[in-house]
Amino acid sequence: MLTHFSCLQRFLSTTIMEGVVLKAPSFTFPNPNSTFRSSIARRRYSYYLSVSASTVRETGPASIGSASLGHRTRPDFPILHQEVNGSKLVYLDNAATSQKPVAVLKALQNYYEGYNSNVHRGIHYLSAKATDEYELARKKVAAFINAAESREIVFTRNATEAINLVAYSWGLANLKPGDEIILTIAEHHSAIVPWQLAAQKTGAVLKFVNLNENEIPDVLELKGMLSAKTKLVMVHHVSNVLASVLPMEDIVRWAHDAGAKVLVDACQSVPHMVVDVQSLDADFLVASSHKMCGPTGVGFLYGKANHLSDMPPFLGGGEMISDVYLDYSTYAEPPSRFEAGTPAIGEAIGLGAAIDYLSGIGMKNIHDYGMELANYLYENLCSVPDVRIYGPKPSNKVQRVALCSFNVKNIHPTDIATFLDQQHGVAIRSGHHCAQPLHRYLGVNASARASLHFYNTKEDVDNFIEALKDTVSFFSSYR
Repeated sequence: MLTHFSCLQRFLSTTIMEGVVLKAPSFTFPNPNSTFRSSIARRRYSYYLSVSASTVRETGPASIGSASLGHRTRPDFPILHQEVNGSKLVYLDNAATSQKPVAVLKALQNYYEGYNSNVHRGIHYLSAKATDEYELARKKVAAFINAAESREIVFTRNATEAINLVAYSWGLANLKPGDEIILTIAEHHSAIVPWQLAAQKTGAVLKFVNLNENEIPDVLELKGMLSAKTKLVMVHHVSNVLASVLPMEDIVRWAHDAGAKVLVDACQSVPHMVVDVQSLDADFLVASSHKMCGPTGVGFLYGKANHLSDMPPFLGGGEMISDVYLDYSTYAEPPSRFEAGTPAIGEAIGLGAAIDYLSGIGMKNIHDYGMELANYLYENLCSVPDVRIYGPKPSNKVQRVALCSFNVKNIHPTDIATFLDQQHGVAIRSGHHCAQPLHRYLGVNASARASLHFYNTKEDVDNFIEALKDTVSFFSSYR
């Protein structure tokens, strides 16, 4: 197990929270490789000058040209063109949240400046326009994942709330003692905890699939676990730690053959590849806006229309009712039944703008470029001394997404992330990434994680790798 007794503690007191590092004000490290660092900074600065010379557009995506997708789209993201701790920002924390293009920022601004009003409740112009745009966003989500109809899309605060909605509505109404729910040990806490709570209330049993020899959840073990007792399979499409992609069509088919429902955590797949819910035949699927270039505070649940119609309300209040009497109420049809109170109107509209932006690029183009970056990141990270990368090795049969969780021998991942930020302006993640059971299985309590999106470039990877080597050299000099 890694321990946090590195020399960084001589300079900095850190508190590790869930995905957060609380740290002292910026300071300067005594760096034995200052000349090396300066060469990195000079090369990075000249690169960013060439990118910043492009005009930032108010609508995207960038025009097609011979440059990579990352170079073509970077000008659409103003946040990327800044300095952090004296270095040009290299943002590699996209699995936690993505950045937002100008088109999304403008959509939010237009809503609040031009037609801010509540939805579904007014007949005046502003309310009617807000309602139209809000419901148009629902249609955009439905089309983006190829849902059969827009009423199969329920807006939630995030994917976590969407999973809780299924657990408390479908789960409490359908689970009974002895029923089984199958998950993998690589699931996000948001997928595990709601079903722990549902199991405690219903007497259902959780069963977990382990990893195979390639550090991928063992789908053959999952297949063998299925039985008449299985009521739900809750699995991720893409792992936020292992970068592995599960064969969802096979998993759904096996589960349905056993009579079970399937809930797909698609937070790491919907932003990066084509996801077709009708082709997958999933019963439920969840995703979050903020990971797909949209605003925070909104996500969605996809559910087959017949499932949603049979489910009781999750929250009570305004909007989700049909009629209210003093002694009972009747409820609206889905999706309104599950959207109690004033929703995140501007955020949903912003999500619609993000979908327009992504669709303009083309999800297949995003996926293909992401695979190119994924291999480049993995291959170059392997060149770092004493590095251990988690998840499968890419091959003709095994694909990784553009994400690497890793550790470096005898260096705590939070020290790595802090040094990269303070000394090189490189933003990566450190911690357990909301996957403590997986980290325990891997024999570590934390890892560092670099994750890319389509607006990243190979130069970003090069800068990260050189900065990481500088980081390793710095800490090694104190051993």
